[in-house]
Amino acid sequence: MLSKEKSLANTKETGILLEKETMVSGVEEGTESMSSKERLMVIRQNIQNMKKVSVAELSKQCAVTEETIRRDLDKLEKEGVVTRIHGGAIWNSDVQKENVHFYKRLTKHLREKQNIARKTVSLLEKRSTIIADSSTTVMEALKLVPDTGEVTIVTNSTEVFREFQQTSLHIISTGGEFNTRSLSLQGQLAKANIAKYNVSLALISCKSLNMEKGVLDSNENEAEIKKRMLEQADEVALLVDHSKFDQTAFVCLSELKSVNYIVTDRRPSDAWVAYCEEHGIQLIY
Repeated sequence: MLSKEKSLANTKETGILLEKETMVSGVEEGTESMSSKERLMVIRQNIQNMKKVSVAELSKQCAVTEETIRRDLDKLEKEGVVTRIHGGAIWNSDVQKENVHFYKRLTKHLREKQNIARKTVSLLEKRSTIIADSSTTVMEALKLVPDTGEVTIVTNSTEVFREFQQTSLHIISTGGEFNTRSLSLQGQLAKANIAKYNVSLALISCKSLNMEKGVLDSNENEAEIKKRMLEQADEVALLVDHSKFDQTAFVCLSELKSVNYIVTDRRPSDAWVAYCEEHGIQLIY
């Protein structure tokens, strides 16, 4: 009799345990299959609002394991949305700045940009063909191109038309779809037209530099244009202020091995100096 009761008790206990395991598994699997994208959106919004969150907090909020949250944060870091820190993640402020108007960006770090432009002058000498992106830093450098009438500039910037109304420089527009905030031309037409030209030097800026991830940008459409520009140039000069080093952004623009010159406003870290020496990148500061 006792043996039978014990057997029934064991069966009942086993059933309860199985039921609990099924419930836990169901929550985890159901969350994964039903709302993984939704969960990523929730996590992204949470980090954007709080600026910094922990894995434990997100695990409770989303009712999934901490391991699942870590995988989600790894995905968001690859997208350039967050930066992983011990036990959690922080929001990348560059994501919020992606759609800032050209003229507002122009005033930020203006002194540094003008400093970079002056240091770029040596690279502009004896260059007859230049391709330039629509960034504010590159615009400052273009203002210092020798006005000899012997230089051709290919660019997707529309601000260049206002800036160079009285010049003997030959300006070629890429054409394309007009972005009213970046004052740039983008899209398939722009990329197709860029492919028609072979130039001596590409002047490019970006949102961030990372030894592991390379040259990064926050706007995918603009990054596609810059990639095509890099392909058409004999040499590439990357113009970046000191705040861009060791940061991350949404999309990979290029590997650092594609860059010949990095022009910046101050001496970067010893690690960057050593990196550039090792990889044959001329560092100008």
